[in-house]
Amino acid sequence: MAKKLPNDALLTEIFQQVSSAKTKKEKISLLQQYNNGGLRSVLIINFDESLECLLPVDGDVPFKRNEAPIGTEHSRLDHEFRKFYLYFKGGDTSLSGMKREQNFIQLLEGLTEQEADLFILCCRKDLQSKYRITKQVVAEAFPQIEWGNRG
Repeated sequence: MAKKLPNDALLTEIFQQVSSAKTKKEKISLLQQYNNGGLRSVLIINFDESLECLLPVDGDVPFKRNEAPIGTEHSRLDHEFRKFYLYFKGGDTSLSGMKREQNFIQLLEGLTEQEADLFILCCRKDLQSKYRITKQVVAEAFPQIEWGNRG
């Protein structure tokens, strides 16, 4: 088993450790060990095909990368997850497209570079291009997640 991460580990650190796990059982165990709302939210964003991002996330997303050292001056995906609904179909319909994009850019600019890239990957439904995590593993780790009928 891999070295235990600190309680305040970033989602990117958790996903890296899960991705490095050798067996499906280990991956499931790690996901359950580090379970939190932000972790489940980004996994749902990535793996639930019924969830549709309302932002243009293909290609380069134009934001200024936060180059401050990790642990300083950053927000965290696992703290920001309550605002994710703003960026998906069925979320806040009163928000204009321009305001939605501004909020998205502000979110990305507040995160570490790695977490910003992680969130963009999930919005593209492309987490697997960087991390060895499958929907099957996520579904077994979190059987309470109801897939589909979002948005």
